[in-house]
Amino acid sequence: MPPHTNEHSGHSDSDLTLSLSGLALHSEAGAPHLGSNHRVSNGKKSRRSILTDSYLKTHNGNSFCETHRPLRPGIYAPTPAFFDPHTEDLDLPTIKSHSVRLVKAGIVGLVTQGSNGEAVHLSQSERRTVTAATRKALDDAGFSHVPVIVGCGAQSTRESIELCHDAMLSGGDYAMVLPPAYYRALYNGESQYEFFSDIANDSPIPILIYNYPGAVAGIDLDSDTITKLSKHPNIVGCKLTCGNTGKLARVANAAPSGFMTMGGSSDFTLQSLIAGGKGVIGGLANIAPKACAEVFNLYVEGRSEEAEKMQAVVARGDWGAIKGGVVGTKSCLQTYFGYGGFGRRPLPRPTPAQDAVYKEDFRELLLLEEFLENGCRDSGIHSDRIKEFPQLVELERMLV
Repeated sequence: MPPHTNEHSGHSDSDLTLSLSGLALHSEAGAPHLGSNHRVSNGKKSRRSILTDSYLKTHNGNSFCETHRPLRPGIYAPTPAFFDPHTEDLDLPTIKSHSVRLVKAGIVGLVTQGSNGEAVHLSQSERRTVTAATRKALDDAGFSHVPVIVGCGAQSTRESIELCHDAMLSGGDYAMVLPPAYYRALYNGESQYEFFSDIANDSPIPILIYNYPGAVAGIDLDSDTITKLSKHPNIVGCKLTCGNTGKLARVANAAPSGFMTMGGSSDFTLQSLIAGGKGVIGGLANIAPKACAEVFNLYVEGRSEEAEKMQAVVARGDWGAIKGGVVGTKSCLQTYFGYGGFGRRPLPRPTPAQDAVYKEDFRELLLLEEFLENGCRDSGIHSDRIKEFPQLVELERMLV
């Protein structure tokens, strides 16, 4: 299969390849998107096609189409689902505007239905609505090349496959799947391998493995299992929120060329890249997309000292996001940007005192974000904050 190419980059392919310093430009491990006329070799329909045919009957006759949105090295954001603060209905205008804001700031792809997206609080129809709204917002804003990854994890193989079909029909390009955990005591390593293999066999879109022990009763896929799964032609990457950079290095260097091994938190972006990762899918990008993307950019440009200092500021900010989760993230967005609202019940609504703590947790990071948004000008250096944030001011001076 020919590699996907990065046709929409602002740089030429040759320039970007040189600047990436070893990061894979192409996602050639991924299988092509299969059309609804896909058949197995004996002339019978595959399970993938049978499921899709049943879906198409209830989705206005839509059909498969090949994606032209390859996964590029860089920073991806798992976007929140925003709600009306009174009714808890989906706030689609905010979902759309937030998505566009992130991409304009340098985020190369979005993830819907992740942990930040409160997928566990959404009905299946709401999941489709959020993904479709995100895709439409990007297309309308001139970002039709930006891929959308959709969380499709479920406790049964069958439901996860159905979610993959829903994701495709809603405009998603890739599916991201957590391992099942409810019957954890009955699963073994082979069960997890079969789970991902079966989904990949029948999903109409390529999938990424999502390793997040904190969300699945401590299940932590090892590097042997992920590397074995990376050989499947319809498994094109993984997100490692476990924070194990040793595992990331083993997978990145053993998986097929183009496999998107990505960290799962912005506080170890630089470590992920040094270990051979292609980028990060991190919730902090919702708050400070430019700062998160700039860690990647500085590393690619070979500016290691600035990258290290910026990673330190980002890591301090990410600690606030890690402690506060989606509640803290939305509180920060509401405080600093005037939108965000609250999570769906039973998530708690923060008290004024908690809002003040979240505001302080992100203060240094958002001063850096402001500096980057203003073009790294000498006049924008926060010299008046040098006693409070000396490392921030030092970094800003280096970036001018």
